Formats: sequence, structure tokens, C-alpha cells
Amino acid sequence: MADTNDLTDTTGNDGVSGVEIQLEGVTKRYPGSAEPAVKDFTMTIPAGKIVIFVGPSGCGKTTTMRMINRLIEPSSGRITIGGEDALKLDDVQLRRKIGYAIQQAGLFPHFTVAQNIGVVPGMLGWNKKRIADRVEELMDLVGLDPTQFRDRYPRQLSGGQQQRVGVARALAADPPVLLMDEPFGAVDPITRGNLQDELLRLQADLGKTIVFVTHDFDEAVKLGDRIAVLGDQSSIQQYDTPEAILANPANDMVAGFVGAGASLKQLTLLRVRDVDYPDIALTTQVGESPADLRTRMAEAGKTYALLVDGRRRPQRWIHVRSLPTATSLAGLGRPVGDTVSTQSTLQDALEAILAEGGHAVVTGTRGQYVGMIDITTVTDVLAQLREEHEAGADAS
Repeated sequence: MADTNDLTDTTGNDGVSGVEIQLEGVTKRYPGSAEPAVKDFTMTIPAGKIVIFVGPSGCGKTTTMRMINRLIEPSSGRITIGGEDALKLDDVQLRRKIGYAIQQAGLFPHFTVAQNIGVVPGMLGWNKKRIADRVEELMDLVGLDPTQFRDRYPRQLSGGQQQRVGVARALAADPPVLLMDEPFGAVDPITRGNLQDELLRLQADLGKTIVFVTHDFDEAVKLGDRIAVLGDQSSIQQYDTPEAILANPANDMVAGFVGAGASLKQLTLLRVRDVDYPDIALTTQVGESPADLRTRMAEAGKTYALLVDGRRRPQRWIHVRSLPTATSLAGLGRPVGDTVSTQSTLQDALEAILAEGGHAVVTGTRGQYVGMIDITTVTDVLAQLREEHEAGADAS
């Protein structure tokens, strides 16, 4: 049976399984250093929210986060997690109840995917069946087919797949708190956007308390319920919602992080789910005959059809001209390129639309096709945001 310490929680009726974290006067001094790396850091991190630490390299943001699970021991101050004093708990037991995901995933190279995910449940004494069931559940949750990936080794995975395994491992024992240290910093931009969307989807389901370190302000705006912009020694320059920070940077340093194009950054505050997008694609599956599909396309006036798999996940675009000589839809067409999910920001959507030539496929919570979004939708939102910004400027 799992350890039932107060730090372990289950999702309540409000969908929150996380717990509140409080840091009071937390300081870290390293021997031989004249100044502390982190000085008198005080913050409340709400239960079930994503709080982003963003700041320049060397400002102390990672040190601050790692004091929460005592990978770095504070020199002074108090940290409570779910009301419990973290500094009075056994450090090993504490870390087993706090998920931790880092850049490059940090997977054990000689363990399979399943073994990597099952490490902490194994340490907690779960039986083999419970571990196996949890591994399968989490692999499905992070978008990796267990039958395909369970027995692979990290070297056999792409960077994005490794990061998904890293997130699954961090969630394996269902901890109320998840710490994430630049977890998506080492992957390409498209994969990074997909992983960010996946995290937001997971969080909508799980309601963990997540502390996330990044140097990328756009990532902070996309992911954070609240953002802490940190200066030297983790001094808090501003701690607020993304909307408030974009609208009213507290000082020149914060304004520097916001940078130019604040109105364009507003697109990172809006999700695809917040706008109307039509279900305009004609879909087909590989079992349909080319002749039947051609007839349907002619009746609908469509040049392209979207081939989806048995779970309605987008696979390929099939052009009508490829159908007359085809005996099967298998292998026809070109792979679907950039897609966006309902969790994606409108900035992600704009990038995908431009890459795809004017429109992009929208997928739902399990990767299924739900519609299309086009350039007009995004430019209309941009125009509306510009009007609101100008109206606000005139009013002030």
C-alpha cells in the first residue's frame, strides 16, 4: 500500500490534487561567497496552479526551486508544503512525494521506458501489477503507445519522446507537487510547443501544483497561471498573472523581459479553444474505397480529404487527383504537417498556419481531429486586440 503522508493528496471535486507551497524568508548562502545566491525569498504558490520562475541566467531561480524538494538545502527560512514543514521531513521521503522533471529528461539509460517510469512507485513498495497498470496509464496520458514504447530504451527515443517519459516518471507516484527545471529547453521549437500543449492538457486533468523554471518569457506567458520575474538573488521583481505583467510591467527589468510586440504576445494568452474554428475538412479512413471518396469529394466540392486513423487522429492529406488510379487509400497523399491542439495558443496557431500555407488542423485532448483554424481567424483576433489596446491608451 502507498505511503499516506499528508503531502499525498487525491483530486477533489474541484479538480485540484496539488497543495499550497509557502516559502518564508528562504536564503541560500554558499561557503566562500560574500553574497547569498538567494536572499530572503518569500512567496505563496497556490494549490493546483502553474507558477513560472523566469529570469536571467544566474539569478537564482533554479536554486530557489530546488530548495523546495531540498536537492539544495536552504541556509535559513521556512518552507511548507500542504501545511507541513518540508525542512523537518526526511529528505528522501520528501523527494519521493514531489515530482521532478529536468532538461534532457534525465532518464536512466539502461532502464526501459517502463522501468524508468516505475522507479519511484517501486521505491514506495507498490506491487508489480499496480506499477504496470500505472505505467500503462501514464504512457497513454502523455501520448506514448505502451505497446510500442514500453520496452524501448532512452537511446531509441526522440528528444520529445524522452521528455514525455520524463514527465510521466515525475507523475508516477501521483505527487501533489511537480517541479520542472527547463524541461523543454533542449528540444526543437515544434516539439517544444507540442510538449507545452501536452503539459497544459495534463494539468487540466490533474490539477497539480507546478513550479516551472524557464528563461523564455513567451513560454512563461503560455504556461503560467502566475509568473514570478526574478532578479539577482531571486529578488521578486513582479509576481502576477501573465495578463497583468504584459499590461503593466512593474519596472524596467520586467519591461525588458516583456520586450517589443506586447500586443502580439497577447496571442499567447488566448487558446485555440477560445475562438471559433470550423469543422471544414472532409475526413476519411483507410478502409474507404478511392472511388467512394472521390464521389464524396466531388459532392462536397473538396480538393483535399483528411485521412484519419481509427481514433480519428490526423494522418495524411489526400488530393483528389491521386484517386482515379488508386486501388486503396493506404500510402496515398502527404503527411499532415504542423497541427495545433485546443490547448495551443493563438501564437502557436499562427506559426502552424504560416507553415501549412493558410490553415492548420486542430486536435482535441487525445489527438483526435476536431476542426481547422485559418489565418483570417487569427488576424481578426489581432485586429480586435489592437483596437482594445488603442482604446485603452486613449482612455489613459
